[in-house]
Amino acid sequence: MLRGAHPVLNGAPLAGARPEIVARDATRIEWRYRAPALGGGEFGLELTRASRARLWLRYWVVGLTEAPDDFGIRFNAVERISAFLRQGYHSWDGSAYVEPTPDRTGPDTSYAMTQLLPRAGAGSVVIGFERHDRFQQTFTFGAGQAPALIIQTLWDRKATEPGGGARLESERLVIFEHPGVEEALRAWARLVADAAPLAPRCSVETGRGRNGIIGWCSWYNLYAAISEDLILEHLRGVEKIARQAQLPMRVFQIDDGFTPEMGDWLDVKPQFPRGMKPLLAEMRAAGFAPGLWIAPFMVGNRSRLYREHSDWVVQAVAGGPLVHWRLYAEFRWHKRSEEYYILDTTHPDAFAYLRRVFRTWRHEWGCEYFKTDFMFWGAEYGPERGRWRQPGMTRIEIWRRAAEMIRTEIGDATWLGCGCPLWASVGLVDAARIGRDLGVEWREDVAARALFRDVAARNFANGILWQADPDCILLRQRYHHLSDAELTSLALFAGMIGGVMMTSDALDELPPDRLRLWRLLLAAGVCRFPFLGGADPVVVQVRKGEPVSAVHILNASDSPVERAYALSALGLEGPCYLYDWGKGAGGPSRKAEISVALAPHESALLFASPRPFEAAPARLP
Repeated sequence: MLRGAHPVLNGAPLAGARPEIVARDATRIEWRYRAPALGGGEFGLELTRASRARLWLRYWVVGLTEAPDDFGIRFNAVERISAFLRQGYHSWDGSAYVEPTPDRTGPDTSYAMTQLLPRAGAGSVVIGFERHDRFQQTFTFGAGQAPALIIQTLWDRKATEPGGGARLESERLVIFEHPGVEEALRAWARLVADAAPLAPRCSVETGRGRNGIIGWCSWYNLYAAISEDLILEHLRGVEKIARQAQLPMRVFQIDDGFTPEMGDWLDVKPQFPRGMKPLLAEMRAAGFAPGLWIAPFMVGNRSRLYREHSDWVVQAVAGGPLVHWRLYAEFRWHKRSEEYYILDTTHPDAFAYLRRVFRTWRHEWGCEYFKTDFMFWGAEYGPERGRWRQPGMTRIEIWRRAAEMIRTEIGDATWLGCGCPLWASVGLVDAARIGRDLGVEWREDVAARALFRDVAARNFANGILWQADPDCILLRQRYHHLSDAELTSLALFAGMIGGVMMTSDALDELPPDRLRLWRLLLAAGVCRFPFLGGADPVVVQVRKGEPVSAVHILNASDSPVERAYALSALGLEGPCYLYDWGKGAGGPSRKAEISVALAPHESALLFASPRPFEAAPARLP
């Protein structure tokens, strides 16, 4: 139950607003609110019933003399829910189901959409906007068991026609109930795909972009300690093993470390004496699409770009450049810069420079795979914090203008958006990172459990809006703090996602069992999380196939567990013959359930088939 709708303007409930029904029939009801703060204007709210289970909601404001920062509606209470989904807006800010307990401090803000789980029974309710190319849109929950919910459109003082009579209108908001949890999110993703001005570039359901992004990336092994000689050494090793083992690896990507400072994207460090064009040509000759890393919105204070064009960065309202990141102490991220600013792409010269960078990389250097990082920097601030050269656009309009230019310049090259606004990027990127960076131990500043939580809550969009990138697969035996069981669990978890599959390790140094694991993962597909939204620390993934399906069961907790799952609860038809990949053995008879006993951080991968297994499956179905 969503109870007590009230208009919100510039972050606060509109004082003195009283509702008046101005239109009503069997499928539609429209309210009008007047308030002293609106002068002679009004706030409008329309609810349309599309079907028994689906509603469309839209709100607007008319007659404001100044363009607002934001406006929306507040529901005084969201009742009878066990949890709500806090969906982050970019790759790294996380997603989780939050229990509205009385002692929860709140608030929690979700972006683009949210999902409500009932206090009793199954199923869910999804509330989400269908378009994301003009505005950032938020859902903020208050504290308590029946929290208030504020839904806002960040208007960002977007320019309107003079005179104050313009109608400022939100995108359409859909509200629907569904018998499932992940399938409900998948249904919302389909609505987003249908409403997007540019069709998704990767959609398993329509057959677009079905080839998986599989390859090698320098970051998670070499990090910034790269040179031409070191890159060529790894290239030869990857080329050799990929050919010998017939691995479908098609990308070889150089990550950060070849440019001297953020922003100086056409300059190259002395460790690359020939420049990037000859090196990318060697990668192409070895049979790979050559790739490069770039953070297009980042500008370091020590960069030549900033030294020569200090007016090309977003300015703080309080004065001076808007500082997004400060590195004043020991850690400098292998650069000299102490501060990082945001490139102001509304400045015509800055925009032209960025266009020249992508045009050069694509058409002169020969880059065919672009990993753009820290992309959310271009959509992080509104006019209350930053001043752009050209005011009057929303943060998403500014971001989309730059992103659309990037797509135009790179043409049909493959594009992975990292640290990227997830929903504004639909139709532009081929793939999107959906979780935090891979670590070298189970517990760092963010535990592995957070990785499972974030990726699971965004898996629904994989193959509908873009290919999901769960981050690189760690395969090496040394130079990390993971046990064999933990490394295998993390690799299988990412492999089951079935989106982007990259590793950074030297393939020619891996033992046969790690190459066997890597080969197992390299198959495109889409997994399901049948128990998404539950509190069990055991993660279950299912990839259905014909005739063989795969089930991965991972114990993310620090204690041993035993679990049993009926095949029907996993969405599989049974009984089936089962093959345990870890034990290398199949059962002699068909079973209607899967039973496992797992140590902490251990997982089990089982294959299910209506026919007996003659051999171990070489890849995930």
